[in-house]
Amino acid sequence: MSNPENTQETMLGNEPASAPAAAAEAAPADNIDVIPSIEEQFKALELKAAEHYDAWLRAKAEGENIRRRAQEDISKAHKFAVEKFAGELLAVKDSLEAALAVQEQTVESFKSGVELTLKQLVSAFEKNALNEVNPVGEKFDPHKHQAIGMVDSEQEANTVVTVLQKGYMIADRVLRPALVMVAKGK
Repeated sequence: MSNPENTQETMLGNEPASAPAAAAEAAPADNIDVIPSIEEQFKALELKAAEHYDAWLRAKAEGENIRRRAQEDISKAHKFAVEKFAGELLAVKDSLEAALAVQEQTVESFKSGVELTLKQLVSAFEKNALNEVNPVGEKFDPHKHQAIGMVDSEQEANTVVTVLQKGYMIADRVLRPALVMVAKGK
């Protein structure tokens, strides 16, 4: 049974005779790591949260900068998209102005000047992936051709018989469909 006096002595701070044994048992507890206080844990968590918030703000700012730069690049691309093509057309314009500046022209010189100017224009088109669509004899393709009418022909039905106006494509996109006459079915 427990001694009520021992309990009182322990509560009052008086050590009973068995106190040295209790002190020996408490010694290993001094070697255990001390758990940080709640305040210290809270401060550490606040610092970590501040670091994460700062990293998030930096990432958000970087994302905004990337978005803004991309919009500027797109704007410049739209604004200056025809710059290369326009540069190629300047030579054509210069040739036309030079032809008009000649005082005494013959039909032959005028024709050769127009042919050279047309070659410059075709070259400018080719350099900028502007391709001519001249579908005579091909099957009618509603994506590339616009049928104006149908005519009787020895050719197979829905074949392009006549091209009234050539079409043009930029890369794989139709700029202007070719205006065509299509063969009727037999």
